[in-house]
Amino acid sequence: MPANGKHRRPKSQRLSRSIAVAGTGGAALALPLMGAAGAHAAPSTSAPEKAVQSLPATEKTVTAKSTGVTTYSVKAGDYLAKIAEEQDVTGGWKKIYQDNREAIGGNPSLIHPGLKLALGQKAATSTTKSSGSSSSSSSSSSSKDTSAEQSADTTSTSSGYALPVTGATIGTGYRVAGSMWSSGYHTGVDFVVPTGTTIKAIAAGTVVSAAYDGAYGNEVVIRHADGEYSQYAHMSQLSVSAGQTVTEGQQIGLSGATGNVTGPHLHFEIRTTPYYGSDVDPVAYLRSHGVTVG
Repeated sequence: MPANGKHRRPKSQRLSRSIAVAGTGGAALALPLMGAAGAHAAPSTSAPEKAVQSLPATEKTVTAKSTGVTTYSVKAGDYLAKIAEEQDVTGGWKKIYQDNREAIGGNPSLIHPGLKLALGQKAATSTTKSSGSSSSSSSSSSSKDTSAEQSADTTSTSSGYALPVTGATIGTGYRVAGSMWSSGYHTGVDFVVPTGTTIKAIAAGTVVSAAYDGAYGNEVVIRHADGEYSQYAHMSQLSVSAGQTVTEGQQIGLSGATGNVTGPHLHFEIRTTPYYGSDVDPVAYLRSHGVTVG
């Protein structure tokens, strides 16, 4: 079946009540005990003090963290991207999904309260003073790699605008005629992406709504500085809430197939108001802001 999505006009043009995703609780970090294996009873004759001297406590803690793995219990309102951010997981939600794919299943969006997830912790920057220089260099290199990856992933431009998804092709274009749409034509463009793809704000702005909206499924609408609105529909999960300020390229949710669709994709619109029926050509809008649209 083609991945191009279809949807009907929502029954109401009123702005949907926002849903603030709330998640509480966090997993306790279980550090392995530094055993007493190195401790011995004092001999009858005094030994040099340095013979029983142990590593400083701070260095022991760092060493423990470098190998620590904690179990996190999913709470109501949780989603992988949120857990990754709150638990400071290196590699983000993709790392959590990779490590727990057997438990989660084929859809990273379908997690439920009570599900146990194994979360690996960040490696320590150093374990001894003598290795500090090498570790610092490694950390710096890692930071540069991460920054480069994030820069490439946003597909941003100097104009402050970016594509809502990276490397996706357009399925159904703007103003394509069809009886399946209540307006008689397609009011946006459909980016062909699988469920779980990161959806990003095209520019800085304020979230007007983030909620389930009938045929559009899970939907986010953002107002930008030029007075125009961007709309993102059919998402499997939302990462923002109404009233929140977002930046260009910031994750606002994950793609999916909620609402009236025939398959997973991102339905994307540019509007002059927050409401259905005020659409303008989204491809022309992005190109006018220096964004290359394939």
